[in-house]
Amino acid sequence: MGASLRRHRSAEIVTDHPDNNTPSPPPESPETAGKGDKPAAPREKVNWLVEIRGLVLMLLAVVAFHSLLAKPFYIPSQSMMPNLLVGDRLVVSKYPYGWSWVSASFHILPRGDWRIAGKTPEYGDIVIVVPPDRDEDYIKRVVALPGDRIALVNGQIILNGKPVPQAVEPPLELPVDPNAPCTDEDYPHLRARKPSGKEVCELPLLRETLPNGATYVVIDHMRQRLDDMPEITVPKGHVFLMGDNRDHSADSRAETWERGLGGPVPLANVGGRAEFITFSLDGSETLNPLTWWNALRGERAFTSLRPAMVKQSAAKPEAGK
Repeated sequence: MGASLRRHRSAEIVTDHPDNNTPSPPPESPETAGKGDKPAAPREKVNWLVEIRGLVLMLLAVVAFHSLLAKPFYIPSQSMMPNLLVGDRLVVSKYPYGWSWVSASFHILPRGDWRIAGKTPEYGDIVIVVPPDRDEDYIKRVVALPGDRIALVNGQIILNGKPVPQAVEPPLELPVDPNAPCTDEDYPHLRARKPSGKEVCELPLLRETLPNGATYVVIDHMRQRLDDMPEITVPKGHVFLMGDNRDHSADSRAETWERGLGGPVPLANVGGRAEFITFSLDGSETLNPLTWWNALRGERAFTSLRPAMVKQSAAKPEAGK
């Protein structure tokens, strides 16, 4: 038993001895150490030239789209009420009347009377126009074309010797909001409170219909100086523009010193046609995105800005006679 114990212990010692018959792995050399690990991929350097070129190309594409095809616009004034309200966002197409110096975004081109593929607007079109003395965008409606004779009597357009029809429409109850405050200074005695407690601006409406059948509503709620104008003839290559809010619009009736258009406008200064409203905000929104939803005037989204057309029973007034 003692021998057996000794032999067992010897066997254990032999198994762990370096001189036994089981080969031991060779030690790792510095050359082979770590070869089993996957080497880390080197970080690629940012090619800033390529990145900047991509951004410039993207910017040029946006500018080209805005200059040649379509551009978004924001309505900051009340001159086109009730058809356009402060806070409306809309799309203006750039190609219907051709292209000129005014087509380029940011008005970077020098003024000129040249046009490419120029066309004349139609009666009733809502257009973007640049005044003759400053680089700002106005939005007005075309009411007279080249060669037309136009005058105003008590706020009514006399086109080629014939009054443009004006039909009385039911008053518009426009909700009062930060973008449509309906102040007594601008709209005396027109602000009212409904039984529900809601405040509205009760705006008197007239429906105007131009010789081609274009029909739309306008606001004319008081007598003022621009309600009367002696007859003039619209020169070749020009159009006469007016705002739909007749008592609050600086347009072709007003001189440039009172921020008007100073008479008929050269077609080279017309930059596009208003197509439709994308969305509208009532002015109650803040920088907090949670307020934007409640500020939406949902019923105005995707409203067309092309005038409705009706059949005219009478013949079109003859221009220049």
